[in-house]
Amino acid sequence: MSGRTPTRACPERTCVGCRERAAKSDLLRIVRKEDDCVPDPRGTLPGRGAYVHPVLVCIDTAVRRRAFPRALRAEGPLDTAALRRYVEQAQP
Repeated sequence: MSGRTPTRACPERTCVGCRERAAKSDLLRIVRKEDDCVPDPRGTLPGRGAYVHPVLVCIDTAVRRRAFPRALRAEGPLDTAALRRYVEQAQP
């Protein structure tokens, strides 16, 4: 043995907005509820999730690229108003 203590692997996810990989803890999980994109900061809501940096730039990019419906396997466009409100309130 090398004397090193084992380190735990940090799970990574890809932001659907900017497509950069980041630690899961640095991203905001989004789930689909009806026809809305709902933020899931605790990561406990049921259903398929997508991850995005909690900044408006990445959210706007994801909306422009139609990434949320594709990642969440939705038929049509999804309403991101609740998601935008959540991120705007969380930013200083």
